[in-house]
Amino acid sequence: MKTFIVPTDFSDTSKNAARFAAQVALEVRDCRILLYNVFDKIETGSDSSVLYNDHESRRKIMELALESVKIDMLTVAPGIKVDCLAEEEGSFINSLERLARHEGADMIIMGITGSTRLSQIFIGSNTLSMVNKNVCPVMIVPPDATFTGIKKMVFTSDFKDIATTTPVKALRSVLDTFKPFLYIVNVDSEHYVELSEDYKTERAKLDEMLKDYDKEYFFIRMYDFMEAINQFTADNQIDLIMTVPKNHSFLTGLFRSNYTKKLAYHSHVPLIAVHE
Repeated sequence: MKTFIVPTDFSDTSKNAARFAAQVALEVRDCRILLYNVFDKIETGSDSSVLYNDHESRRKIMELALESVKIDMLTVAPGIKVDCLAEEEGSFINSLERLARHEGADMIIMGITGSTRLSQIFIGSNTLSMVNKNVCPVMIVPPDATFTGIKKMVFTSDFKDIATTTPVKALRSVLDTFKPFLYIVNVDSEHYVELSEDYKTERAKLDEMLKDYDKEYFFIRMYDFMEAINQFTADNQIDLIMTVPKNHSFLTGLFRSNYTKKLAYHSHVPLIAVHE
């Protein structure tokens, strides 16, 4: 049975991500969702005085809130298995990493913004930090995303050092989970009439790695990577974008404010990020 961890801060965005995750689980079937909330150890006022520290009462409140989200999830995906966990911790990322490793999580599914503590990890370097923990794939759900199935998936590749930089195990795991048609997309402003021999060699390596899956390759000559992926996604009705963060990566660009507006907030397509 697969395990998907769904962190929530009870914001509308995180609740939407939870509903999305529920429908993913319904499609995957043999799957369990762990709905997860982390609350601060101590709440303080502006003068650092403790406002309240009845930790057990706070835990019960969070557990009730989690049950409410669970009911909402079961409304859109009847019959799925959802467990709830509220923990009092300091570092959200460290807590999530520990839990994911302990549970042997197959995926973390989260929204792209949040109203409280999660907002710090969904936008900016902390999101990349979670991906770089290299525990499991992280699916990032845009605020207005609605689940219509995952039939078509884009995998972005720079076609450089394929043998050492392609996360084959994670890529195969996602393909085996959703069974989508795979579009392997490269965006490069230097493509001309024909691909170079280096590109052809790297493509052959990737073709061998993914020989058991239905796929098609696209090489796009454009200067703006984000614009190219955004346009390709819209034109081909893509359901999921998979990427590997690198120094010049898709996610690094995504979390610059202008790119976030361009793709994340204006797209209904979730992203799944894996470490190379």
